[in-house]
Amino acid sequence: MNRLIRWALRSYWGLALVVISANMVGVAAIFLVAWAGGVFSRIGSDWRDSAGLIAIYPTLAFTAGICLALYDRRRHLRWLDNGRRPTREEAERLIRLPAAITLRAIALWTPGVALAVWQVDRYTDYHNVAVLVAGFTLGALESAGVIYLVLDQLVRPAVPIIAAVLGPTVHPSATVLVRVLVTWAVSAALPGLIIIVVLSDSTTPSEDRVRAALLFSIVALAVGALATWLLARSVATPMRTLYRALERITRGELDVRVPVGSASEIGRLEHSVNELATTLRDRLHTEDVFGRHVGSTVAERALSGNADLTGDVRIVSALFVDVTGSVQLSAEMAPEEFVHKLNRLLATVVAATEDNGGLVNKFAGDAALCIFGAPSALHDNATPALRAARRIRDEVVATGELDIGIGVARGRVFAGDVGADTRLEFTVIGDAVNEAARLTAEAKDAPRRILVSTPILEAATPHERAKWKRYKDIRLRGISGRTRTWTDLPPVR
Repeated sequence: MNRLIRWALRSYWGLALVVISANMVGVAAIFLVAWAGGVFSRIGSDWRDSAGLIAIYPTLAFTAGICLALYDRRRHLRWLDNGRRPTREEAERLIRLPAAITLRAIALWTPGVALAVWQVDRYTDYHNVAVLVAGFTLGALESAGVIYLVLDQLVRPAVPIIAAVLGPTVHPSATVLVRVLVTWAVSAALPGLIIIVVLSDSTTPSEDRVRAALLFSIVALAVGALATWLLARSVATPMRTLYRALERITRGELDVRVPVGSASEIGRLEHSVNELATTLRDRLHTEDVFGRHVGSTVAERALSGNADLTGDVRIVSALFVDVTGSVQLSAEMAPEEFVHKLNRLLATVVAATEDNGGLVNKFAGDAALCIFGAPSALHDNATPALRAARRIRDEVVATGELDIGIGVARGRVFAGDVGADTRLEFTVIGDAVNEAARLTAEAKDAPRRILVSTPILEAATPHERAKWKRYKDIRLRGISGRTRTWTDLPPVR
């Protein structure tokens, strides 16, 4: 079917053959109405002259129809012959093509029906004009309906190209409602009305009317089955494609692309699914880039909230990491080498922090501030902070590339957004952050390179506290009194 449609679309004579074939349906319907009404048995002895007169207009109409179809082929599909995309005007004309040719077919059929009725009444013994007008008119409408349905199928392969030019568009004549109504008319309404017209002709013997009604019923069933199959296929196939595409999107496969194959509401839906996948893909990319700069937790918080300044006071654990002798190292090493080593250190810090539920709040040159307990609250934020500190130190020592100091403290801080309406940054402000930074400076001279304060050790689990020992009391810059510090025990060998 698809191959035949594509041939008809590309062939020079394809459109004309399609229109002629569809018109033959109307001719067949009118012929059956005349035969059922006994018109042919009442022509008389001069039937050759009568038939010749009756055939004049159909011949002229068919000739005009072929010429117009060839003209339409050149006018509407020239871009296809030239191997280029249609212009906007050409795309709009092609969408309107089924409705335009259908209306033109009705215009050509109207005088033909009137002339045929007059000729039958004039040259035969059959004079039931009302039956003739009704039957011939219904046959012409049947032909017009078939023309519309066939041409709607014909232009469908070109819809993706049209959609690329016009964007998502729904032409009134291409809606699902119009297609359903036309299909119903072609497959049920018009054949049913023709049967009623035939049965209402009292001048025809009853056995002929019953035979004609039976014949039209069989034809109606066949045409109805074909038309309904085409309609169901035109709706079910894209809906099945859309269903599968949405299933893939729900699984996170955002590279989905649904071909836009209709100018109806289904085409708009296909375009919307493509837009949905693109939007989700862009959002995921934004979250990824944003998360790399501020952390995935902060990125999700910012993208799911509003742009207002928000925050609250929380008890958190702050971990500060700083490189020892970074000024001297940067002077002794090539910049690229120092940056590579620094990036490997910071990668270790990020992995250890995030694996323990914390947030790397900011990088400050060769230092990093990590927060446990904000913005996502933790039932116990002390133990993960201590565990992350030991892991960072162990992995850095194992590489032997850099020397660091780590300080960990705990206390009340403000955790939230600071800045202006046009630019915000999530940060934590409080004594715990300052204390962690001061402990880091002292930890650079401690044998185990980690110093923590008493509050965080008291908040940790007993199992974690057992891994730490008292170090000494230190006077930290900017903090009154002396601070009792702790360091971790060396591994048992």
